[in-house]
Amino acid sequence: MRNFHLGLVAFAAALAMPLSALAESNITTGAGSPLTATARLDFKIVVPKIIYVRIGTGANLAANGTIDLLTFTVPAANVGDGTVISGVGGDIGGGVVTARVIGNNGAITFGSTTTGPLSDGVGDTISFAQMAVAVAANTSVLPLASPALVDGATTNIALTPNIGTKVTNLDAKWTFTYLNGNIVPQGTYGGVNTNGGRVTYTASMP
Repeated sequence: MRNFHLGLVAFAAALAMPLSALAESNITTGAGSPLTATARLDFKIVVPKIIYVRIGTGANLAANGTIDLLTFTVPAANVGDGTVISGVGGDIGGGVVTARVIGNNGAITFGSTTTGPLSDGVGDTISFAQMAVAVAANTSVLPLASPALVDGATTNIALTPNIGTKVTNLDAKWTFTYLNGNIVPQGTYGGVNTNGGRVTYTASMP
């Protein structure tokens, strides 16, 4: 009687096993040479759709809440004389930031948005047209282009996936400078999410 109950327990346990846990097995017998047996295994990989943007401080394919501040200080002797002013700040330093876009579902629209010109808060402004950006290669063969900065507007560029795939993986080093082309009133223009100083970069993908 005890053996009978043990058999029932084993049978019930086998029925309770999920189908995915059942493996195929085969046995071959006979006098053939070679004598072979086969068993098969199926694989399935599930990859989510992702889109990733990094401008400045960040970690690849991970969220990071740090927003870099680039500061351009004009010497008194050079106000408005066209001397290009380098910045400080950025994850690389010297007004240089890492820029990267990754997506895995086709063409990406990549854009920059400003809320207006940079302002000193009392009515004086400096146009984003006075901000220049030089794009240099980082790790990708084709550097990631920088959308133009236009006062109070969004400008978009199209990013094409790698040939024959739906994958886009582009990065670059962007170096920002202030062109210093006009004499403007003294003051601090822009800032940390104030006086039009913030630019938002957005990537969208089907």
